[in-house]
Amino acid sequence: MKTLLTNATVITMDPVLGDLRDGQVLVEDDRILAVGQDLPGEGAEVIDCRGGILIPGLVNAHLHTWQTGLRGVAANWTLLEYFRHVHRGLASLFTPDDIHIATRMGALNQLNCGTTTLGDWCHNNPTPEHTDAAIRGLKESGIRALFFHGSPKPDPEPGQPHFSEIPHPRGEVERLLEGELADPEARVTLGLAILGPHYSTLDVSLQDFALAKEFGLVASMHQGGGAAVSPGGWDVIEERGLLGPDINIVHGQSLTDGQLARFCEQGVTFSIAPENEMTQGHGFPITGHVRRHGGVVSLGVDLESVISGDMFCVARMALGMQRALDNDASRREQGSIPDTSTIRTREALAWITVDGARALGLEARIGSLTPGKQADIVLLDSGLLNMQPVSDPVSTVVMQASLANVDSVMVAGEFHKRNGRLLADVAEGIRHLDASGQRIHAELMSREQASREPGETIQ
Repeated sequence: MKTLLTNATVITMDPVLGDLRDGQVLVEDDRILAVGQDLPGEGAEVIDCRGGILIPGLVNAHLHTWQTGLRGVAANWTLLEYFRHVHRGLASLFTPDDIHIATRMGALNQLNCGTTTLGDWCHNNPTPEHTDAAIRGLKESGIRALFFHGSPKPDPEPGQPHFSEIPHPRGEVERLLEGELADPEARVTLGLAILGPHYSTLDVSLQDFALAKEFGLVASMHQGGGAAVSPGGWDVIEERGLLGPDINIVHGQSLTDGQLARFCEQGVTFSIAPENEMTQGHGFPITGHVRRHGGVVSLGVDLESVISGDMFCVARMALGMQRALDNDASRREQGSIPDTSTIRTREALAWITVDGARALGLEARIGSLTPGKQADIVLLDSGLLNMQPVSDPVSTVVMQASLANVDSVMVAGEFHKRNGRLLADVAEGIRHLDASGQRIHAELMSREQASREPGETIQ
């Protein structure tokens, strides 16, 4: 099967191919066959993209997709409230069916918004059935995903160890690699969402790092938010040579500048969630620090229980926040704003395409419109009022585009959205998602209220 996308502005994010006006992308089966002009269209379905901009599929490097049914629930909570109400409350109320519907509908929403690859950080899987339900939801949606298998974080029952003392379950990793996620070239593959030294004991951290290395998996971990469980843990991990491009750090506000410099030098990647970090109290995003040390910046929504799932918005937040910090530093140090912007819009687009692919270990397969890579492509309708006129296509995409402009979405050569509409029937799924989320939230409210003084409510 061949598809020829023609008459488009093509932003390849490939440093050799660059951008093309009136360009074409030729797709054969699941891969990009050629990018250029006057490409042979014999035997291909020809799609006229006149008035459109073709970009690589967006990469959402960090999302807790299982929380899709909780949209808006945590919008007014700080990180401390989130820990209390979600990990020690809401999470325990999820059945495998709740995980399935939230993951499937969350992934479909990502496709609808132009995201073709998802770093799904699933840390509400107390049973194998919960894990399998999440994976089934991803596969049914058609999205490309690195499924980061995590572990729950409830308060321990009497006599039980704290979650920080429990190593990642080897048996589950082996089960998944022998079963549902056995194929490393499949659309949905396995990564590990480990606790890391900020949220686990040193012994557990070392076991988890070793487990990921043994199976050749990307290991992702949260860093920041309260006091570290293992304050000197990163020093030991560095000394033992466990850092590298297969290590992904989420947030990272509590790392020192020296640590960031050394981590970046060794290829560690960073997934930053600027809007949610500023909302919940993590601190200012570390985008500028990672950039200064030549590290890989990727971006994620993090929590749809707090913010929207739109990666264009996330990129703008990251860009705007870092420019503001840079401008403020210049005013304080030099008495004036910089002569020019410290970050160009093309770099912000890279954060949600090629750099997102690097963070997930998928740069050889996705992230740019390069012949030989998977055909993960988004067509934006730039003829709409909010994007006209298009003076600089890259800046228009980063600063003006939204869900309204996402006309068509292709993953591995297969359309999942076309002419502005998802090809999946989502009506029944929305009803199930609503019922699931409303039930879980109501149960939490009931539990919380029962534990409080008369007349006291939670916000």
